[in-house]
Amino acid sequence: MLHTIRNSHMSVTVSQQGAELQSILGTDGTEYLWQGDAKYWADRAINIFPYVARLVEGSYYLDGEKHQMSIHGIAPYRRFALTHITETEMVFTLDADTDSRKEYPRDFRFSIGYRLFGDTLEVTFEVENRDEKTMYFGLGGHPGFNVPMDPGKTFSDYRIRFGTTSTPFRVGFSSDCFVNGTSPYQLENGTDIPLSHGLFDEDAIVLGDIPHSVTLDTSGGHGVTVTYPGMQYLGLWHMPKTDAPYVCIEPWCSLPSQEGTIAVFEEQEDLIRLPADEIYRNVWTIQIHTP
Repeated sequence: MLHTIRNSHMSVTVSQQGAELQSILGTDGTEYLWQGDAKYWADRAINIFPYVARLVEGSYYLDGEKHQMSIHGIAPYRRFALTHITETEMVFTLDADTDSRKEYPRDFRFSIGYRLFGDTLEVTFEVENRDEKTMYFGLGGHPGFNVPMDPGKTFSDYRIRFGTTSTPFRVGFSSDCFVNGTSPYQLENGTDIPLSHGLFDEDAIVLGDIPHSVTLDTSGGHGVTVTYPGMQYLGLWHMPKTDAPYVCIEPWCSLPSQEGTIAVFEEQEDLIRLPADEIYRNVWTIQIHTP
């Protein structure tokens, strides 16, 4: 089921399936969010929890036992409950159950809130540990944005721009998309990544040591700024070796498994550690820009 909130700048529609964004529509009629096409990528903006991307052999260890989990965890494949809605905000909630504990043996509540203020959509991830044991988890966003957003523009007219100069590192990935090191990544003028389809021929570009705000736009056109103060990595992606007309901007708090190693959650340093009965919150935003 779909639900919509709106204000004088935009309307935002979310599905209960995965609590996934379906539309970010400006009042001038511009659709900022990728609308899904199986030829390139059928999803639009999946929510990642409790593990980012892939596990080696689809497996991990927790409490000394081996478990199986799908790519990007549980959240993308589950139906959330709508637990709060007003004209400008809504909250979706996923509670652990018998099925979820088969993949992730913890009792939790995972809530995703969407709130509009001005030209900005605020996204809040909240994890409540209802278990007697510590939770170990990763999470992140995976929204795709239409490129181009403007008539008469092409994909290569757009660029990714960080808010300040930086010298990031790129996370290296094996051919099957597992972490295998890092290397320096050069930004144009210390801030920019000009877009081209070939940029993603080797799959995602995942960066660390980066500013916590990034803008996708073109000169004089529509764009978006994604701000992620509580995330330490940023993934940029579209389907490799295609002319896909979108770019995903993915703020992550943690990384996938190391190549050749089945993850032990208690030992993976970048996973969030949440003691029993405590609550974790992470807020990030999507701001739209109109000419």
